[in-house]
Amino acid sequence: MSRSVHPSPPTARADEVVTSPAGGYHLTGSGRPAADRIQVLGEDEGSDRMGLSDLPRMSAPARDTAAEPSAPASAALVVVRPGAIILARHGEPALSRKCLLTSDQYRDWWARYEVGGLRAGQTPPPELVATAEGAGAIYASTRQRAQETAAAVAAGKEVMSDALFIEAPLPPPHFPSWFRLPPKYWGAVARIWWHAFNHHEGQETRAQAEIRAEQAAQALIARAEAGQDVLVLAHGYFNHMVGRRLKADGWKLVHNQGYKYWSQRRYEKR
Repeated sequence: MSRSVHPSPPTARADEVVTSPAGGYHLTGSGRPAADRIQVLGEDEGSDRMGLSDLPRMSAPARDTAAEPSAPASAALVVVRPGAIILARHGEPALSRKCLLTSDQYRDWWARYEVGGLRAGQTPPPELVATAEGAGAIYASTRQRAQETAAAVAAGKEVMSDALFIEAPLPPPHFPSWFRLPPKYWGAVARIWWHAFNHHEGQETRAQAEIRAEQAAQALIARAEAGQDVLVLAHGYFNHMVGRRLKADGWKLVHNQGYKYWSQRRYEKR
């Protein structure tokens, strides 16, 4: 009767790593048979043994944020200080005021005044010339007396002519022919009748002139808010109307020479 001979299990050398199908690994030692030394290590073994879940995990390398370009800083907000608005009256007209006129005669006199120029031989005041030199924009009424004033003051600089700045009308009331006044006083009477009693004789009314003054003020404010001084060479009463609109919008009269010829009134935003 023959006897089956089973081969002996292979032996492992000392300190040889032996793995098992269960997924663990163990370092053997002392040259003992591997069958006696294999230990299967699973994830449910004690904490003093290291399973696969206990292997050190590789983490992604930390980002070097210092090396990354930073986002560009937002541009600093630049605040532009508004320029000044200077309302100046034209020089002295050539038409004489040394006369006595009836109301009808004054009506004709005013019509000639509106199309006339300046009296010859005048020199603009240095202060007004300096204002024009420093202005970033110069406007002038389209009336001849304002145009000649601009030519004398601006010294070759560009002047923008605009009918927006012409004088408000001065139609006198009808008085008896025996009633006579100098043009200066007829102008005051006509302005009162136009302003208080809406006497316009088909010309621009007070309400219409106030709308025009507001339009002029807003045009000047828009230009001055860009940082430029703005000079206007125009007329006494309409300049007064524009100045009132500027004050209503927060502009302050900081320099006042009144309403005489060649005078100026300076407004600044406060």
